[in-house]
This record gives sequence, C-alpha cells and structure tokens, in this order.
Amino acid sequence: MLRRASAGLILCAAALGPGPAGAAPPAALDPPSAAPPARALVDATRTSIYLGSVRLTLSPLQLREGAFTADYAARVVPFLFFSEHGHFAIDFSGDQLARLLRGETVAFEGWARNSAGQERRITGRAVPEAAGAARGRIKVRVRVGRVELIFNSTYRLEPAP
Repeated sequence: MLRRASAGLILCAAALGPGPAGAAPPAALDPPSAAPPARALVDATRTSIYLGSVRLTLSPLQLREGAFTADYAARVVPFLFFSEHGHFAIDFSGDQLARLLRGETVAFEGWARNSAGQERRITGRAVPEAAGAARGRIKVRVRVGRVELIFNSTYRLEPAP
C-alpha cells in the first residue's frame, strides 16, 4: 500500500530529474575566471511505483550555504490524493563541488520536507560527464518504509544568473 510519505520521498529522490532524450553534447564551464556554479537545472522526471507513477517537477536548485535547495511538486497517478509539494536540500560542500568539477564521482546526502512537515532522508551520487563538465548523471535513493526508490537522472550546473 502506498502512503503519503512515499510520495514525498519519491519527490525528494527525483530532485535531479533526467534530461531530454538525445541531450546536447557535454557542456563545459567557462574558464576558471568564470563564476563558479551556483545552481543546477533539471527537467521534470517520472518514476514507476506499484500500479502507478509519480511525476516530479522542480524549481532550479540553488546552491546556498553548502546545500542545493529547491521546491518540488509531485503528482502521483492514479493516486492523486498522494500528490504533494514541499522543499528539499542536498548537502553539497565546496570540496564536493570542486571534486565534481575535476571529474570525480561525488556521494551526497540530503533531506526533504513536504508541506505537512514530514521529513525524509535521501542519499545519492553525482557522476560528471568529464573533468570540467557542467553536465552529468545523478542517482538518488530514497527509502520509503521497506521500499527503496531509485532515480537515475541528469543534471546541468550553471553560474548565478
């Protein structure tokens, strides 16, 4: 049986959604003199759940005080009464960001809180396409009761607008 908590976890986990099919070639950040990445952009994503699916949409993830933060909205189909919205944060230190930009895989942890105040833990890893690349893949795991939800997605880093 699906619970409201599971929908929220699904939302958090999918924080960094997959890119469109046939995505553009790897984008590189400008030379070192350019501004460092301050946000991550993601596309809406969808994952399957028992007898349905969850569609997640996110605001741009902003890098603030050692965490990428964003608001989320999740639509659970056909169980629309499980749909929710809220806020999440993925802890990401300056060292982790530097390692990611050097082309290293980086593990991370985070949390999410839905509008009802329920909090969940998330874990995952980011894998850049290459050293200096502003794009890469991300895997996010969310445990909902005895079920572990796994989301494979893509990310794109950008400097502050």
